Amino acid sequence: MAIERTFSILKPDATERNITGAINALIEKAGLRIVAQKRIRMTRDQAETFYAVHKERPFFGELVDFMISGPVVVQVLEGEGAIAKYRDVMGATDPSKAADGTIRKAHAKSIGENSVHGSDAAETAKIEIAQFFSGNEIVG
Repeated sequence: MAIERTFSILKPDATERNITGAINALIEKAGLRIVAQKRIRMTRDQAETFYAVHKERPFFGELVDFMISGPVVVQVLEGEGAIAKYRDVMGATDPSKAADGTIRKAHAKSIGENSVHGSDAAETAKIEIAQFFSGNEIVG
């Protein structure tokens, strides 16, 4: 399997509860390296751009409001099959359906406040990474 990169966000519900270190530990335990990371306050424009794919869905406004409600930690993760591996360690969007040992099973508060985001495909990962990081900020 090839070494690839994926994008991650530790959402406001995670930063508010001071569990970013616990989540990072699960990421690293899964064999992924954190090659870029920064804590930011996402602007409304950044959140609307990031979630533009959901613009026509009824939850779009609520999602944007949530993502700008507090600081987030944006990350670039690297490893063999990083996209699929991170999606596995995140667990199902609904924490009640997430497998034991996953981030969302252990830490998510609800479907909406589910602690983490991860890219769903290689092309998405490239776009998401580029929105928040310049090349010289990613160090492996």
